[in-house]
Amino acid sequence: MGVIAKQSVLGSIYTYAGAAVGFVSTGLLMPAFFSEEQVGLVNLLIAISLMFSQIGGLGFVGVITLLFPYFRNVEKKHNGILTLGFMFSIVGFLVVLIAFYFLKPYLIQSNYEKSILLEENIFYVPILFFFTILFSLFDTYNKVLYDTISGTFVKELLIRLFNLVLIVLFIFEIITFPQFVLLYVISNITPAIVLFVVIVLRKNLFLGKISKELWQTHKIKIFKIALAWVIAGFSGIAIMNIDKFMVNYYLGLKAAGIYSISFFFGVLIIMPSRALRKISSIVIAGAWKKNDLETISKVYYKSSINLLLIALFIFFGIWLNIDNIFRIIPKYSSGKHVVLFIALANVIDMASGVSTVIITNSKYYRVGAYLMLFTIIVVVFFNILLIPSFGITGAALASLFAIFAVYFIRFIFILKQFKLQPYNINHVKIIILAITSYGIAYFIPLFSNLYIDVVIRSMGLIIIFGSLTYISKASDDFQVIVMKVLSKIKSIIKE
Repeated sequence: MGVIAKQSVLGSIYTYAGAAVGFVSTGLLMPAFFSEEQVGLVNLLIAISLMFSQIGGLGFVGVITLLFPYFRNVEKKHNGILTLGFMFSIVGFLVVLIAFYFLKPYLIQSNYEKSILLEENIFYVPILFFFTILFSLFDTYNKVLYDTISGTFVKELLIRLFNLVLIVLFIFEIITFPQFVLLYVISNITPAIVLFVVIVLRKNLFLGKISKELWQTHKIKIFKIALAWVIAGFSGIAIMNIDKFMVNYYLGLKAAGIYSISFFFGVLIIMPSRALRKISSIVIAGAWKKNDLETISKVYYKSSINLLLIALFIFFGIWLNIDNIFRIIPKYSSGKHVVLFIALANVIDMASGVSTVIITNSKYYRVGAYLMLFTIIVVVFFNILLIPSFGITGAALASLFAIFAVYFIRFIFILKQFKLQPYNINHVKIIILAITSYGIAYFIPLFSNLYIDVVIRSMGLIIIFGSLTYISKASDDFQVIVMKVLSKIKSIIKE
């Protein structure tokens, strides 16, 4: 847990800092100074490229994650696993490039009158998914070398800072919108380039021959893992992005823009899990190799209780201030219930801890892929069913139903196969304390000044929820953090 704690804390710092920057740029500035169609375009370009890139990577990130321990050997340049990764990436890129060529007319013409901006800028998509494929390869390679921080820093914080600068340049009319889109694309291909430089500088760029012995031993497993991770990876990205495409299809680019901004606030909840799940996958993969169920059980419980605590705090913090948020961006107020349902979906996901990581790193990794595929089928089904009747709120509901369904199935599977489940009375305590804290903070008198009201309500929730959680001793890690903070405050006072 030492490795997990150290890297997940640092990763969370970058993630939260990036979220703060993203809130200013995506949550405040873009809604205020960009049209809904322009916001929709930017988000749709990224969403489409992410879905193509997950297929284009041909699942090799899973191969590295699960099989790197067998290839690891610095003297033998890790037996050429990075070379193999490049080969998979190039082949995968060519495959999805051909697929994109045939699908492009459908992407454009399916809703042409409402998506003219998309037609004018869709040529950026292959550039984006090519560098996204490379970033995934480099980030996973770095991860198995016990560096989860570089990728998190670049992706979560550095690029968001670049994008904020671009938004400011557009606001002050230093650049036009077409120039903004071009520079935005350049910004989003930068992470792959930066990680490549990091790998080179650390002298980890091993492009030696692929070990024939290891290839012969593991080739069947390599293709099985790759296929499973293609399905899981594509499904995971599709779950997060296909609703934006379907909203555009049914309702147009303007609605997709409103949905994207509202979706952003709901997705803030899940951001803290990224760093923890990233490093946990390495620890759990090692534990599975030793069949160390005790370690897996501890990680499962701690991740569940701590992520639930964080998720509920962020959820109620957002919902306590939801009217204030839409006072700042009133033209997006129709997305209020999108925020609610996406946020609830992510609370459920956070409460599951590292359940996905446990399955995907076990011998049942294909089950994880099938569950993700099932999720995307459910998402698409409910989107088709609900968007025509309920608009963008229907898309959010579809995500909530799908995530709850797959969460329940995943929980039952782990319980039956491994006799592991992370929940106890402390989870119930945290839920009750969170609801109680929200109820108390809700009755804080309204302040006429919007920003003072946000600060007072948020601080009230922090103090109430934090105090009750500390008194209840529901989370050991939270207790330790509070004790350290109090100790530092005391030492400062004494000085």
